Amino acid sequence: MSKADQILQEKNVIMKKAVGIDYDIFEQDGIAFDYERMMRESGYTIEELQEIQSHFFVGNTPIIELYNLTKLARQYAKPGYGARIMIKDEACNPSGSFKARRASISVYEAKRLGYKGILTATSGNYGAAVASLAAKEGLKCIVVQETYDSRHVGQPEIVEKARACEAYGAEVFQLSVGPELFSTFLQLLKDTEYFNASLYTPFGIAGVETLGYEIAIDMREKYGKDPEAVVITNAGGGNLTGTARGLIKAGALNSRIVAASVDLSGLHMASDNAFNRKSFTTGHTGFGMPFCTNPDRSDVPRSAARPMRYIDEYYTITQGEVFFMTEALANLEGLERGPAGNTSLAVAFSLAQQMKEDEIILVQETEYTGAGKHLNPQLSFARDNGIEIKFGDPKDQVPGQNIILPSDPAMITAVPVDMDRLRRSYLKNLQPQMEGRELSELERTYLKDELKLNDEQLEQLLNGDD
Repeated sequence: MSKADQILQEKNVIMKKAVGIDYDIFEQDGIAFDYERMMRESGYTIEELQEIQSHFFVGNTPIIELYNLTKLARQYAKPGYGARIMIKDEACNPSGSFKARRASISVYEAKRLGYKGILTATSGNYGAAVASLAAKEGLKCIVVQETYDSRHVGQPEIVEKARACEAYGAEVFQLSVGPELFSTFLQLLKDTEYFNASLYTPFGIAGVETLGYEIAIDMREKYGKDPEAVVITNAGGGNLTGTARGLIKAGALNSRIVAASVDLSGLHMASDNAFNRKSFTTGHTGFGMPFCTNPDRSDVPRSAARPMRYIDEYYTITQGEVFFMTEALANLEGLERGPAGNTSLAVAFSLAQQMKEDEIILVQETEYTGAGKHLNPQLSFARDNGIEIKFGDPKDQVPGQNIILPSDPAMITAVPVDMDRLRRSYLKNLQPQMEGRELSELERTYLKDELKLNDEQLEQLLNGDD
């Protein structure tokens, strides 16, 4: 047995020691586990979360109305339509993204429990957020990145993030694409006995609940109502899960939760060949779809990021449309922001045209942009890797072959995802645990909660009915 296989067999023991959570106590009958108990016992109240984050100067970010982008959307909408487009400007957080909310709770927990250091596996904003706040608390920090393909070529955004982490005093391990990321991460956790600042613990999700909560409270104070729709870029699911839970805790039960991902269908994220043929490191279908249909594929025994519980609608957008919207935001609104939030903004621009003028569609996060995140180095990197860049109709995009920027804003079109197809895929992943037996009532209740279904809808899916 290889050293990597040996360390993988110790996963649950290492994780329990590294996060201070005994996941076994939440397991129930068959496939079920008590998700809400896990969140309740391992989490904090909204008030406690806000107090912790205020210590780190995290949160309380502004909501900005995009008057010019709204005006542009209305040019393509029928009379009386074209919702007001707004953003929650999370670039104002330390390290420049909403990930500071997630990092704040993990860093606080690590300090409270007496860990000497904190460790995270991430290629993007979260690593910088953890490194930033760990420095503030005097904790050592290690960031493990999946950075390179086999040619030792790294994407501009990921390479930039390594520099940011190092600037905050973190030690960065840069690895090539493949399975070594997780085994290396586990080995480091075992050797250092540091706290695991996983994106998928209850702490990581609870930190984002303040974002959803702030949206509801701020919108009511300024506009007298909740937004009709909140658009959330979806990758591993934690951003969407936390924001939705925060909105629910604030009583914003009628705001539609809209997921958004960049369409990178056909590109396998663990493929060495495909690794540098994508121009987005997160917020794309290569993460969004697998983590919807198999949330426990994460680095903890039970993931607290469970987006299927909350999604009302899911849309994809192309790379070219996101790049176009990035430039439009800068040119029309004077806001230069990175691609993660602009994925949701591109979807919001399309959906706003189908909503009434007095309605509000809100993009729940922005991120900073910099040398590696900016669209120019991203497009240059794509061209260097043989990707054709041109203007035209984005619907003709072939991920990994071309990036087509819309020749007219009217071409920006959010494409709906079949939610029942995702639900069927989720059930297929559970099939080995369900095959040949009748599901208990507890398991059925669990599945209804997991997949946001009623009794009749669940039965139809279990019976294979369309």
